[in-house]
Amino acid sequence: MTRLFIALDLPQAVRMEVAGLCCGLPGARWVADDQIHLTLRFIGEVDGGVFQDIREGLAGIRGCPFVIRLVGLGCFPPRKQPRILWAGVAPVEPVALLRNRVESFLVQLGLAPEGRKFAPHVTLARFQAVPIARLTRYLADNALFASEEFEVDAFHLYSSFLTGKGALHQLEASYFLSPPSVNQDGD
Repeated sequence: MTRLFIALDLPQAVRMEVAGLCCGLPGARWVADDQIHLTLRFIGEVDGGVFQDIREGLAGIRGCPFVIRLVGLGCFPPRKQPRILWAGVAPVEPVALLRNRVESFLVQLGLAPEGRKFAPHVTLARFQAVPIARLTRYLADNALFASEEFEVDAFHLYSSFLTGKGALHQLEASYFLSPPSVNQDGD
């Protein structure tokens, strides 16, 4: 069985901007800068045949490259004890459109639909327990965070291996976005 997810990678410069935020909160388990990504869809464990079907079938997903940036910070869940610190994404629409194409393909392949509403974000840290006053101050101090803009021209299939120190991700395949081709005859 292989544990899979589909994600967007961040350029090195943006990962370094995000890494600069990853300090100053007791109880936070920060995501390593080389593991920072934007998950489009967590798939979970699949057998070898389904893994091959996913890897091959994702190549059929089309879409144009788009430009986004990371903006603002927040926590999940929003009204309970915080467990995840995240950076948001703007604009949301092109990311959601690509994610919906991925989701549609996976459901057609026979995987169960994602049960949660999609909220594009980049996970920065996970908490077991965090002092709420410190978290509130951290969020206020970083309220105006915005990364540089960057182009998304590909999405990626990763396998994930759980270890005692967190998950390790391995790139399995990349899928490049390109504008629809235009017929040379003008038709």
